Amino acid sequence: MAGRSKIYKDLGIKPIINAHGHPTAIGGNNPSKVVKEAMEDSSLDYVEMSELVKISGERISEMLNVPFAMVTPGCSAALSLGAAACITRNNEDVIEQLPDVTGLPNEFIIQKQLRVSYDKAVTVPGGVLIEVGNEEGTSEKDIEEAINEKTAGIHYLAGGLYDDPDEREQRTDIVAFNKLTKLSQRNNMPLLIDAAGQVYPTNRLSHYAQNGADLVGYGGKYFEGLNTSGLLVGANEHLMRLAYRLSFVGFEFEHTRVFGRSIKMDRQTVIGTYVALQEWLKMDHESRLAEYENRINTIRDEIANLPGVTVADFPDKGMVEGLRLTLDKSVARLSAEQLENSLRNGQPIIHLRTDSVSDSLIIRIQTVDSGDEQLILKRLQEELG
Repeated sequence: MAGRSKIYKDLGIKPIINAHGHPTAIGGNNPSKVVKEAMEDSSLDYVEMSELVKISGERISEMLNVPFAMVTPGCSAALSLGAAACITRNNEDVIEQLPDVTGLPNEFIIQKQLRVSYDKAVTVPGGVLIEVGNEEGTSEKDIEEAINEKTAGIHYLAGGLYDDPDEREQRTDIVAFNKLTKLSQRNNMPLLIDAAGQVYPTNRLSHYAQNGADLVGYGGKYFEGLNTSGLLVGANEHLMRLAYRLSFVGFEFEHTRVFGRSIKMDRQTVIGTYVALQEWLKMDHESRLAEYENRINTIRDEIANLPGVTVADFPDKGMVEGLRLTLDKSVARLSAEQLENSLRNGQPIIHLRTDSVSDSLIIRIQTVDSGDEQLILKRLQEELG
């Protein structure tokens, strides 16, 4: 239930009921009891961080059945380290030069349709994003014509929790993963993939690396890890080894002055990520989703009775883990925007999710503490009843 934390009360910070999901802005995720216990256990002893990062990566690669893996402090860090590896892949002796990319290939080709604010991570070590394609679409020719001596790699957005890789392969406005893998290989270009939320079904954690992606980043918060945790996995041994050297491990244990020192990790983060992934892979996800549906159903009918509100499953296909509320502005007491503001500024504070669907708000139950769905219902009834 919201409001349990003593330290936030002492600091005068108001708790939030998180029905949005995993946004970094409000904390990302609450790790499970098992993960927190493992992190507490890991704090009992000091270890060589180089050994911890190396061995945990080996165990994770075995769990996922992928060639190589490494824990990182978030997906963004994974992409930054991956980009740095691509930039220096043929110039390993100058890894200390980054983010100064003088004399180094530093351009990453990205399709216009796959731009997001998170691709900024590629620029941290000195990369530059080269957008190709137009409003109508991007072709293989567009990508290949952009490749030159300055090209360090190709960046691809695999998408988040609700982006189906099979559906993406059917799109005609982009060059999807399967074609892009072949394109990158015939042009000897590394393929760096942002798959931050591609964690369920669990085979998506292995799909890209098993099918030729050089480097793939994931966000640990999506598989019930820490907000500040992630994975870099891949099929390219040379690039993965470079990413390891370019990280804080290389700085500390090789005494190289690499940029990755700024994205270091606690040993508790490494262990928490490792255990969270273990738990996620062995979890009964059908029971997890059934529990979400049961909790959703306790409020579904009540919300549907509110004037001007239409309720639908979210997402509209695949796993159901929330509700979409669509508000008819001519009937409902508030617009979707007004309701969102009222909930964010009310008591208790409630954050719902918004997306590109107009006049709608989403209740995601995964990050709502048990029992708080009743508080959400109460506030909705107060505002819209």
